[in-house]
Amino acid sequence: MGCEIVKINDTTWRMEDGMVRFFLLTGTERALLIDSGMMTHDAKDIAERLTKLPVSLLNTHSDGDHTGSNAQFAKVYMHPAEESLYRSKGGTAEILPVRGGDVIDLGGRPLEIIEMPGHTPGSITVLDVNARVLVGGDPVQNGRIYMFGNHRSMRNYNCSMKLLAERIGDFDEVWPSHSSIPVKPDLIPRLIAGSEAILKGAASYTIEEMRGMKIRVYDMGYATFLCDEA
Repeated sequence: MGCEIVKINDTTWRMEDGMVRFFLLTGTERALLIDSGMMTHDAKDIAERLTKLPVSLLNTHSDGDHTGSNAQFAKVYMHPAEESLYRSKGGTAEILPVRGGDVIDLGGRPLEIIEMPGHTPGSITVLDVNARVLVGGDPVQNGRIYMFGNHRSMRNYNCSMKLLAERIGDFDEVWPSHSSIPVKPDLIPRLIAGSEAILKGAASYTIEEMRGMKIRVYDMGYATFLCDEA
């Protein structure tokens, strides 16, 4: 079963691929896929059916549920802090490095990169400047935020969210990779408060088993953080 293609407007689509989604944005000169699915392995073909513009790919991070079609691309935009994780998962594309403050202009459609380390070392979000939309990746969502494993850092996540809060005036809604879409920017202060409570040991949790390990599950009501047991 293929992913569901949802047309947002004449220059923007989202693809629902099971429990994850990815996006296609076009300008006047070129198109950009933001992530490439989980079960989907032909995202480039899908994009080329929707637009005649040349299609590039940007990974918000290198977790496998976001890189399902990476093999279709010889080059991919990505934060360089993701490279070791990307290679460890079999990623072979040449990395075109992007960092906070960089702008990818699709032709009358500037996309600003905002660094969001925490969920992974090189996680990023993408600000569609003129549309006032933040493509939020995994960090900004009201679902289950994975924060367990060696490459996660709740402290870095908290710092990233605080910096993102300073940009709330630049966007009206957030398009996450998981769970509800859209979400409002007022979710960000709540995610900050939740991550701070966890760091201070002031949040209640339950224990679940996932991927062969026991994890702490912090259900905050507005989102759930999945963290290392100790």
